[in-house]
Amino acid sequence: MHRRTAPDRRRAPSATRPATRPATRPARRLGRRFAALASLVAIAAAGSLTACTAEQNGDAVTGIIPAPTSFVLHEGAPFRLTESSRLVAAGEGASAVAETFARQARAATGFELPVVEGEPAASDLAFVVADGEAPDAAPEGYTLESGDGGVRVAADTATGLFRGTQSLRQLLPAAIERADAATAPDGGWIVPAASVEDAPRFAYRGAMLDVARHFFPVEDVLRYLDAIALVKLNVLHLHLTDDQGWRIRIDSWPELTGVGAATSVGGDGGGSYTKDDYRRIVEYAAERFITIVPEIDLPGHTNAALSAYPELNCDGVAPAPYEGVEVGFSSLCASPERAEATDRFLADVTRELAELTPGPWLHLGGDESLSTSRDDYLDLVRRMTRAAAATGKTVIGWHEMGASRELPAGTVGQYWSFVEPEGDAAELTRSFVEQGGSVILSPADVAYLDMKYVDDPQNALGHTLGLDWAKGPTTIDEAYLWEPSSIIPGVDEPDILGVEAPIWTETLASISDVEFMAFPRLTAIAEIGWSPAPAVGDSRDTEEFFGRVAALGTHWDEAGIAYYPVRGVPWHE
Repeated sequence: MHRRTAPDRRRAPSATRPATRPATRPARRLGRRFAALASLVAIAAAGSLTACTAEQNGDAVTGIIPAPTSFVLHEGAPFRLTESSRLVAAGEGASAVAETFARQARAATGFELPVVEGEPAASDLAFVVADGEAPDAAPEGYTLESGDGGVRVAADTATGLFRGTQSLRQLLPAAIERADAATAPDGGWIVPAASVEDAPRFAYRGAMLDVARHFFPVEDVLRYLDAIALVKLNVLHLHLTDDQGWRIRIDSWPELTGVGAATSVGGDGGGSYTKDDYRRIVEYAAERFITIVPEIDLPGHTNAALSAYPELNCDGVAPAPYEGVEVGFSSLCASPERAEATDRFLADVTRELAELTPGPWLHLGGDESLSTSRDDYLDLVRRMTRAAAATGKTVIGWHEMGASRELPAGTVGQYWSFVEPEGDAAELTRSFVEQGGSVILSPADVAYLDMKYVDDPQNALGHTLGLDWAKGPTTIDEAYLWEPSSIIPGVDEPDILGVEAPIWTETLASISDVEFMAFPRLTAIAEIGWSPAPAVGDSRDTEEFFGRVAALGTHWDEAGIAYYPVRGVPWHE
């Protein structure tokens, strides 16, 4: 996934592990700091992209990603978090959000930081959930006020309150990310005097992690959840199955993991999640108000399943497990002779996965079924989407699924062609809207995080990371300077559910590899999904954005996130 062996000008990578070569030195962190602003005020006009700036004050650097709707830095005295500070919670769900924030803050500061009820003092942080607190009653909206009179984060919902705490986290010194109590930064644990009003542009703001090409243990997934929560993403799409591995236990078909989970790309070790593992991921995500979207890729990308159960194959013979990276060679069987087994498989898998998944969506793939005839493809799409819809979930599929005109009500199409659509990708994507559904945008040439950086980076082991089939490498500028509502004619703002940044793992074997390719580019997709669109005729301000990325980089340093310090961003030393 996707287009590894496209029939035109794209070249598939080797099926073996990437060859090592001497590691090149990554882009040097620039020594200069982002210059202090003459003014401490950065105000956004309603409905336009804010000038949410990075501000240097000694070692304190402030800035928020994604850019809020409105962000004002005041000249007044800052708030100081001290040993006497409390987290004062009020309203439904506020205590749980406060406790999640407090756990990290306690670890970093060594302070007690109790979560209490009552009247906040000037040394306290107030976390409030109440009607009328969020801008325009937005479900994920929030307000934040800070100064020497205290901190107040408020929202209409616990979800919005949590989003506000992630802005607060970015306004605190970067040492707040440490896992062990840190020496207080110069000037103390300060939050600058500021006012924030904020709400997201799109309801769906996702990241996708491919755990099928290479398996990632639960702790790695939880680590990625923490990283994406900081930039206010609210969906983690897990690509659980592919030709190389089946990663989720299905009790009624135990050999899916008994046989199908044994392999990974290049012969690396396999693995799978038990149902309790998956529940742990779902629960951890829910604490961060992130929805898990599981993907079972059908009817192609199914070699792992076919290798586990001969009866799913048209000839009744199970193929060998697969460790390469070719695509388009596997398919479920649509023949009447295999209908009972295939339909039972579809019903059982979607039912068990739906029972494990509290979120509203099941992703069924649908892409690159190149060995499936058109008639068989349409038949299988009809059968698999009906099975999923029968569980009460809303179906998501890659844009190829739009070839069907029998999609269940509300089916969501995920577009993965380019910023300038090729072939029939735009037409297929419009099909979802024409049938009453909506669209998630993931243009591969700007949103696929496994595309190489221009600098062809190497990880610490010297392995080449990433691919380049999506019109070559992708810079952070390119990841930032695209507009979702301008991609597909006939798919306008009301038709767009949101955006998502997938990361495919043919060349990525560890969570540090994933972080290296995802950050900082994921921040660009997060901002496109959250922040107001630029005014007509304007474009996003990359220089201002890079200043805020540099500020966030100090938090990644403290958290130990293995990001790639791309050139052009004024990273802080």
